[in-house]
Amino acid sequence: MNKKVDVLKKITDSNKLFIIAGPCAIEHKETTFMIAEKLKTICEKHKVHLIFKGSYRKANRTKFNSFTSIGDQKALKILQKIRQEFNIPVTTDIHSSSEAENAAKFVDMIQIPAFLCRQTDILVAAAKTKKYINIKKGQFMSPENMKFAVEKIIKNGNENIFLTERGTTFGYQDLVVDFRSIPTMKKFIGNVIIDATHSIQKPNQKSGITDGNSLMIETIAKAGIAAGADGLFVETHPDPKKSQSDGSNMININRLEKLLSKLVKIKNAL
Repeated sequence: MNKKVDVLKKITDSNKLFIIAGPCAIEHKETTFMIAEKLKTICEKHKVHLIFKGSYRKANRTKFNSFTSIGDQKALKILQKIRQEFNIPVTTDIHSSSEAENAAKFVDMIQIPAFLCRQTDILVAAAKTKKYINIKKGQFMSPENMKFAVEKIIKNGNENIFLTERGTTFGYQDLVVDFRSIPTMKKFIGNVIIDATHSIQKPNQKSGITDGNSLMIETIAKAGIAAGADGLFVETHPDPKKSQSDGSNMININRLEKLLSKLVKIKNAL
């Protein structure tokens, strides 16, 4: 585990682009491993640091019968095998304070979902694992107020923190990205990430399933890196339409390499 933590420190200390990427949810081992292998190949080719992401459980769903998990331990063990076999750090999100300790046994970074970024007990529990923590800015939060979420982590003995911009609620069924939030949050935290896939969501649709415009992923990603984001968060799948979670918001993995090559050029130009 310590070796993976060291890798994360190298990522945070590096000026190179890094990405947090993977499927929205762990659906089954074969697809997850295929995505991890392809991501590692692409990232090594373009000298981009990779943190593999997959949710072992999706708790914040609109409809009762939406896909949530293949089983907590089964999904976490898949993430653990990816970190071991591909030698890359991995992350997943948690949805309650009781999940933090168990998830920390399998991953290198714990992600706090945007809806839960104000939940003190979750932030405290995550901080106490001593893992790196990635807090997604709430759709309802100003970038300035995210400093209080950061303080909750720091006051519990953990300074390994990322903040992620993922859009702000616009009416009932859309999000917009205010790119001023990136330099604003960088004033009080070293590593800020642009989430190019959740930022294009259209939540709360009448069907009860979140929609999105994946054609805007590249625009959001390029603008975010140009605005000073240190890294990119992106969810990807070989066939997003067949994904059991957030398919309309993901980028096809076969399109990802072209996007990364552009982002590396932007990052290097800065």
